[in-house]
Amino acid sequence: MNLEYKNINNNPLSAFINDKTYDTLKNHGLINEKSVRDYLIKQKFKELRKSKVSASSAIEILREQHPYLQFDTIRKIVYQ
Repeated sequence: MNLEYKNINNNPLSAFINDKTYDTLKNHGLINEKSVRDYLIKQKFKELRKSKVSASSAIEILREQHPYLQFDTIRKIVYQ
């Protein structure tokens, strides 16, 4: 019997681990969601800066995507 694995969650770490492993780790509470979020914010910031977006504009764009975070919080995340 060959069952195709279907990803229940979006795997933001697909560059590092496969979907099944990510789901297993997440289901067992072994994924630090805040660290994953911060990693994704840093990656998006780098992309925006490569696109010649100013640092403050890039942080504002990220703030729109994460309205629960303040400007200074995002600034701290991207410059850690």
